[in-house]
Amino acid sequence: MENCVIDLVNINKTFEEDVILSDFNLSVKKNEFLTLLGPSGCGKTTTLRIIGGFETPDSGKVIFEGKDITELEPYERNINTVFQKYALFPHLNVSQNIAFGLKIKKMGASEIASKVKEVLKIVNLKNFENRSINSLSGGQQQRVAIARALVNEPKVILLDEPLGALDLKLRQGMQIELKKIQKSVETTFIYVTHDQEEALSMSDTIVVMNNGKIQQIGTPIDIYNEPKNAFVADFIGESNIINGIMREDYSVEFLGHLFKCVDKGFDKDEEVEIVIRPEDVDLVNGDGMLSGVVKSEIFRGVHYEMEVDVNGFNMLVQSTINRPVNSVVGINIDPDLIHVMKAGGK
Repeated sequence: MENCVIDLVNINKTFEEDVILSDFNLSVKKNEFLTLLGPSGCGKTTTLRIIGGFETPDSGKVIFEGKDITELEPYERNINTVFQKYALFPHLNVSQNIAFGLKIKKMGASEIASKVKEVLKIVNLKNFENRSINSLSGGQQQRVAIARALVNEPKVILLDEPLGALDLKLRQGMQIELKKIQKSVETTFIYVTHDQEEALSMSDTIVVMNNGKIQQIGTPIDIYNEPKNAFVADFIGESNIINGIMREDYSVEFLGHLFKCVDKGFDKDEEVEIVIRPEDVDLVNGDGMLSGVVKSEIFRGVHYEMEVDVNGFNMLVQSTINRPVNSVVGINIDPDLIHVMKAGGK
């Protein structure tokens, strides 16, 4: 495909009798930050390893800039990998770790020194050349691992949950840094994570996976606001998934009320599933479109999280205004905040 650096074509992979990837097709654009997102065992790391050459598919092809590289060894591909365990050499200093691949290529000493200096600036480790690896923090070690990948100037960098070993605050800071690095070097990043926040905050494109298949591909905004099925809706953030009936275009019934919506193209009176994000539920004093009883409330710092019983359905609601337990509340939902999906996630 034009403007694509990686194309995975009809990839299948099994381990013993377990199907890991099934008829898997994916195109990765040049210079984009693409994230493979899904639960443990969904096939995302296997996909990364197939791209990197560490696994061979049972069938299918890996195409790199129009060339079939399925059978090439990892070192024969213009692709570098950053693992969760950074695999740095403790007996070498920062500069020597970064320069390792360049020395194997028999690059000259002055050119190596220049490239190392340049890449250390990119990862915000200027003047760290002579530091020992063991003297660095986890976040600094991760930057060294990224610098070691960048210095080889690959077309694609694969990142296998590289923030998993960091604490929450450092992980959040590195999310911002990684995105800045990717934009500054104009290199394709393919990132693997099971963390929805990481995927939403860093990615140009998210590929949601489950059971070896792609559930949805889209921008973070599309994935969050327009999930294709119940799995995506439930996995990306928190959702209320409610059974309903699409009475006609722009009109859907659920929880005993007929709502206006922005969806169309369903059969008349077709059974559907409704997705409503907790933050999109508007609690009001007095009458609303629906009425409910607050069953529980927890303070989450930036908002209160409540369960509201609405005609027997426990609706999750997030609001900056606290409503006491057992109080009766009105509920309004704007039409453009109601997302209608095919029933059963089809």
